[in-house]
Amino acid sequence: MRVFSGIQPTGAKHFGNYSGGFRQYAATQERGEAFFCVVDLHSITVDYDPAALREQTLDLAAMLFATGLDPGRSTVFVQSHVTAHAEAAWLLSAVASYGQLGRMTQFKDKGDGREFVSAGLFTYPVLMAGDILLYQADAVPIGDDQRQHLELARDIAERFNARFGETFREPTGIYPNVGARIMDLQEPTRKMSTTGGTPQGTLLLLDPPDVLRKKIRSAVTDSGSEVRRGDDKPGVTTLIDIMSVATGETPGAIEERYASGGYGPFKADVAEAVVELLAPVQARYAEVRSDAGELERLLAVGARKAR
Repeated sequence: MRVFSGIQPTGAKHFGNYSGGFRQYAATQERGEAFFCVVDLHSITVDYDPAALREQTLDLAAMLFATGLDPGRSTVFVQSHVTAHAEAAWLLSAVASYGQLGRMTQFKDKGDGREFVSAGLFTYPVLMAGDILLYQADAVPIGDDQRQHLELARDIAERFNARFGETFREPTGIYPNVGARIMDLQEPTRKMSTTGGTPQGTLLLLDPPDVLRKKIRSAVTDSGSEVRRGDDKPGVTTLIDIMSVATGETPGAIEERYASGGYGPFKADVAEAVVELLAPVQARYAEVRSDAGELERLLAVGARKAR
């Protein structure tokens, strides 16, 4: 099986990125030939500083390795180092529908209220389709918020194949059973995000342990003290999902264990589970990121393989 996924280097990475992305990458690299890409070209659709973007690209590469990607098993590279990605975006734009691009919810969210909205922000889903289709990916491990983009990639592949002959595979998504979309701890009807979320409601992967504990202790919960998942309890549902991701325990088992314990002990245990999960990630990240030369060497090797 051929696996591909990509992640943008802008914004500090948070628990939602880990749940929907990083942990899936590490798991799926065992299932076949795997390609994982730091999609820096996607990051230039909004205002950016080139020097900062280069550093953020290395930061993200270090996090990919820290969360379990093995450069001996997976091809890890930077999107702009493989020019075929930009070329594919232009070629595939000829079979992408203007109307379909206009319906992309992320375009509407990111463009809403901006004085200047770049054409790149509108067309970048075509670049994303190219990212995936170039590698003849069978499967794409992603979070729930990327379903619409993957469907566009499938539509583009189908349309291209119909016009020009069988060329691209039509990939399927791999979504986590739990934690496909982690919500903000302070506003649990919105997804966790460093750009659209709240600072106190976003668990950053590099937050110190005491900061993680404080954020989880102050998480918004719901009326009553029953620890259970449900549409009427988005705050508690988010905490249950976070604990399930951190421990591997099923949401049902967590609900049963804390059925009558109240929110206080539950939050404390969620916090400790997250701290325990992230401690080795943070240590590995510090080690990998401290050697920029080796990090750049690994990415150069990955780019050669990808090309």
